[in-house]
Amino acid sequence: MHALRHFYASVLLDAAENIKALSEYLGHHDPGFTLRTYTHLMPSSQERTRKAIAAVFGAAPKA
Repeated sequence: MHALRHFYASVLLDAAENIKALSEYLGHHDPGFTLRTYTHLMPSSQERTRKAIAAVFGAAPKA
C-alpha cells in the first residue's frame, strides 16, 4: 500500500498538481511534509527543466 501511495503522490507532483491540494488528498496537515516525503526527481523532470530554461533564453533544447 505504501508503494501505491508514493506512486500516486509522485505522479501527481510530476503532473504539476498543486502541493496544497495533494497534501490534503493525502491527509497531511503540512504541505512541507508532503514535499519532504514525496518529492524526488522523476525521469521527465530534467527534460522539463531544460525546455523551460531554453524557452526563457529563446534557444532550442537539445534532445
